Amino acid sequence: MLELCISGKTVEIFRAKEPDSPVVYLNSYAKDGKAVYSELRRICQKPFSLVVISSLEWNRDMVPWSHPALADKAEPFLGGADDYLDVLGKEIVPQVEARIGHTGGRVIAGYSLAGLFSIYSLYRTDLFSRAISASGSLWFPHFKEFVFSNELKANPEKIYFSIGDRESHTTNPYLRRAEDDTRAMEEYFRHKGIETCFILNKGNHYKNVVARTADAISWSIG
Repeated sequence: MLELCISGKTVEIFRAKEPDSPVVYLNSYAKDGKAVYSELRRICQKPFSLVVISSLEWNRDMVPWSHPALADKAEPFLGGADDYLDVLGKEIVPQVEARIGHTGGRVIAGYSLAGLFSIYSLYRTDLFSRAISASGSLWFPHFKEFVFSNELKANPEKIYFSIGDRESHTTNPYLRRAEDDTRAMEEYFRHKGIETCFILNKGNHYKNVVARTADAISWSIG
């Protein structure tokens, strides 16, 4: 594993030995790259490179536009996804791939708000041929309307969606839409001819994060 600091972000690179393997860019809230990589090596037989990016300004970097906090003592959303995507595309991806060589396709992956960012990125760049929104925050205010009324930069080959079966059991008017909005977006992209997967996991948002993330990546590179 090689660890870099690029534009203030921690970048962990787990490089495939085989040439032309897909590279997965995983935006992570926690520095959990080793755990995800270990689980992937256990469940996935296909070669891949995993790039885990952390030290993110979570409520800024992963969020497409600003919105007030959803609860008392919570942080507001600051809408910096376009700025971070610029850093990702112009600095992180080139520096990583200068070290790992040519890849067999790029996957953009994330859990929670990073899953929201994965889908949003498909509308802003054609860098990624596959996307993962694992327990993605697709309930984010006005995001479903954005998805349905804008055009993708290019149709990806695959998109993975998952949600916990307890995530919508809340009185919060936004969060209670989590499962419905995720299902609606999966159906929307499937009807556009994109290969999709929808998984309803057992438990709430915080259960088995590493395993859920690894399962999503394994499907996306299969």
